[in-house]
Amino acid sequence: MLSRRAINQLIILTLCPLLSLWAQKKEYKVINIGFYNLENFFDTIHQEHVNDYEFLPTGNKGYTSEVYQDKVKHMASVITDMGKQFSPDGVALLGVAEIENEGVLKDLINTGKLPYKIVHYDSPDKRGIDVALLYNPAYFTVISSKSLTVQLPDGYPTRDVLWVTGKLDGEVYHIFVNHWPSRRNGEAASAPGRAIAAGVSRHIMDSLFRIDPNTNVVLMGDLNDNPTNESMTRVLKAKGDAEKLKENELFNPWMAFFKKGIGTLAYQDSWALFDQIVMSQHLLNKDDGHYHFYKANIFKRDDMIQTSGRYQGYPKRTFDFDNYMGGFSDHFPTFITLIKAN
Repeated sequence: MLSRRAINQLIILTLCPLLSLWAQKKEYKVINIGFYNLENFFDTIHQEHVNDYEFLPTGNKGYTSEVYQDKVKHMASVITDMGKQFSPDGVALLGVAEIENEGVLKDLINTGKLPYKIVHYDSPDKRGIDVALLYNPAYFTVISSKSLTVQLPDGYPTRDVLWVTGKLDGEVYHIFVNHWPSRRNGEAASAPGRAIAAGVSRHIMDSLFRIDPNTNVVLMGDLNDNPTNESMTRVLKAKGDAEKLKENELFNPWMAFFKKGIGTLAYQDSWALFDQIVMSQHLLNKDDGHYHFYKANIFKRDDMIQTSGRYQGYPKRTFDFDNYMGGFSDHFPTFITLIKAN
């Protein structure tokens, strides 16, 4: 039988590796940056020069104040929970798409008691939907913002690109929020429009990288293209292999998701990954004491997934044509997590 002294020595020897690991464990600051297509987030009041008639109480959808308030609460609940597994404050920056105006975002913030301020411009989109950036002022301070026009060859008005420059925990970042032209006329026929939209942000990035190759850039949006499409790989120069990036190319963490068949929206039982967040190479650098990329995530709770019918397994949407589904959005939101040693 072992003596008490021998037993104690054995316990100490057993615990030593654990104590060593605990002593070496680092503490990190965490910031989440997200994107969410809020799917036709209209209010119930007609806005002049906007084709919002179906999203009025008198429209075919019966878009009443009760439906609108339900939509607001659903959106707020998702945004509240995004990123909580990594930070108690959730997402510090959130790009959003398919919003009618700044008013719906104010309702969202007030209803959900969310800690955000808003950067928004009205865009010329014919449907009246815009992009915007919500930011937590505890993490991010806006320096400047600008709405960048996307001029399509046929003159059809589409969403502008929102470019926001600010300081994230004291470090300058350039944030681009996008909603590229849809595939309504078919993927091939509409591809040139998305290439043009990609080029708008890429042109600005090239100027920034010429000044400082270590510029922090984050581009996000509903891009209506997958990570493998040319608008992403050739025009935006966003690639999925961090080890093989060439000078000034962007890193796209969603390439690996897409190649595994994982997406953020579905159509005819096929998953697409349009909701992407890509970044400049400086955010891959773990050695210079700044925030760097840790993980990419698609956020989905059980109640955000359709459990029956023809959309079973898809994101639970607000409407199925004119039938109210009581859902959230036809897109799952995405976010990336950045960390920095404390």
